[in-house]
Amino acid sequence: MLQIAQYRSEQFDGVRELWEEVFPNDPPWNRAERALPEKLAVQPELLLVATIGDTVIGTVMAGYDGHRGWLYSVAVKPSQQRQGVGSQMLGEAERRLADLGCGKINLQVRAGNEAVTAFYRRHGYEMEERVSMGKRLTN
Repeated sequence: MLQIAQYRSEQFDGVRELWEEVFPNDPPWNRAERALPEKLAVQPELLLVATIGDTVIGTVMAGYDGHRGWLYSVAVKPSQQRQGVGSQMLGEAERRLADLGCGKINLQVRAGNEAVTAFYRRHGYEMEERVSMGKRLTN
């Protein structure tokens, strides 16, 4: 049975393996070894893991700065995609953000990832005319 709950440290290997499978070309700063400890230091209750039994099949990281909410690392094991796991994780993350007073959620999708863009559109997300900019302070 599918369960979605806050991340637990014993799930580290499962999350790392999932992210390596779903995000194979992610840069080092997005990998589990770095991203999980950083997230656990800030709003750890917004790091959610979907499991069936003891097997990690999905993740979502959310954040709220008091003005906007953000979603990161939404991932579902390919063998479990198109079965509602991503939709349930998204709904739980949205609920937790709303409970914090969040009125708007932002996310970024890599250009050309039409399947993921379509997923978010089905859940009410819209393209916004913005220029995404970033600056790395650490590598």
